[in-house]
Amino acid sequence: MTASKLDPITRLIHHPYEPPAGFEAPQPGIFKASTVIFSSVAAMRSRDWKNKAGYTYGLHGTPTTFLLEERLCALEGGAHCLLAPSGLAAIATVSLGLLKAGDEVLLPDNAYGPNKALAEGELAGWGITHRLFDPMHPQDLADKISARTRLVWLEAPGSVTMEFPDLCAQVRMCRERGVTTALDNTWGAGLAFNPFDLDAGLGVDISVQALTKYPSGGGDVLMGSVITRDEALHLKLKLSHMRLGTGVGANDAETVLRSLPSIALRYRAQDQAARELARWCESQPQFVQVLHPALPRSPGHAHWQRLCGAQASDPAAGLAAGLFSVILDPAYSSGQVDAFCDALELFKLGYSWGGPISLVVPYEVASMRPHWPAHLARGTLVRFSIGLEAVADLRQDLERAWQTALRE
Repeated sequence: MTASKLDPITRLIHHPYEPPAGFEAPQPGIFKASTVIFSSVAAMRSRDWKNKAGYTYGLHGTPTTFLLEERLCALEGGAHCLLAPSGLAAIATVSLGLLKAGDEVLLPDNAYGPNKALAEGELAGWGITHRLFDPMHPQDLADKISARTRLVWLEAPGSVTMEFPDLCAQVRMCRERGVTTALDNTWGAGLAFNPFDLDAGLGVDISVQALTKYPSGGGDVLMGSVITRDEALHLKLKLSHMRLGTGVGANDAETVLRSLPSIALRYRAQDQAARELARWCESQPQFVQVLHPALPRSPGHAHWQRLCGAQASDPAAGLAAGLFSVILDPAYSSGQVDAFCDALELFKLGYSWGGPISLVVPYEVASMRPHWPAHLARGTLVRFSIGLEAVADLRQDLERAWQTALRE
């Protein structure tokens, strides 16, 4: 049909102009699509959504999401990647894709709270049982693996309380028993250690990240990833991912793609700032315990040093993210702890981490764990996520806020 004979509105929609090929810029082009156009019926029928040889529908991938998936695989040392609309959605993709009624999943008792809530809620309702294991005693994990165990979740370090487990021993025990391992690698971010590195004694089956944190880096995106090396395992997860319909938007993918080139710089800067502040907190009498894997007195420090230090020429220089927790002397009331958090000005009250603004959240450990861990001091826990502010300013904020709390 001759374009000149078409109505102007139709010409606007079906305009024949195509820009010339060969354009290159520092940032990749962004492709937004639900519908994908095929050249023929034969092409439509021959296209397979399960691989990246072509495109079928926006939910199954565009050049933008394929590019992000491949870059994330390069970051973590994987071969196959799925994107999900949040870190929790990525966790759910794994559990829902691999478990069925009658199966059992094991989780560390210091696991990310929503992962435990998923096991206690939806998974239990579908006839999938779960048990918690002590992440600081590998034999407890070995003793709890049963004939029904199909999946073991791992974290390094633990959520909020920051213990660093003997991750290599945990993976080895699961591999010897033929049980699939899934690591929440949000803290490591593909930088502190390689989760698939067999030479380091690891080699997890699945690595999950909340891209919301360090890969995004701006506190403005919700996204998650599921990375594997095994093609059959990836396909099993991909089929479940398709049936659940958990896609991501091109604008969010673009934001993560823009941030990825700077992730190593941001991670190291926030790591160094967190260590400096954590060491300062160790000198303050109100903090009876400082939980940071790189500090010698923190639970699991030797495991962190063995795994993350192996990546550096100096074992003490291994990476450790910008996150740490403190436990305040139980002599101080919960009201004083809340007043301390409220009085902070540069540290903002908010969940998540990895962004440019420092954050603080108080937690009640007793409500999060089945029993009080022997390696944790008694008292109220406060977690700090360090942003990109000057360390001296953050330290002054902590000092001033504590003086305010003492007047409460």
